[in-house]
Amino acid sequence: METEDEVIVRDANGTILAHGDSITLIKDLKIKGSSIVIKKGTKAKNIRLTDDEELVECNIDGMKGIVLRTEFIKKA
Repeated sequence: METEDEVIVRDANGTILAHGDSITLIKDLKIKGSSIVIKKGTKAKNIRLTDDEELVECNIDGMKGIVLRTEFIKKA
């Protein structure tokens, strides 16, 4: 049962995500303010949900605190 405080976060396929899930990128993404590109298929473990249902935070390839939009990820 949902409460008003509970935020339901869904990936690009509509699958519900939770703290600690692993995700995979479904599109190449350029990191703002950098020349780094994260390639499609890159996996991230132990995601952290944010207060915004469209954003998740994770660590990818040694880069900490990367915030990704849920429209570009799927649950692994």
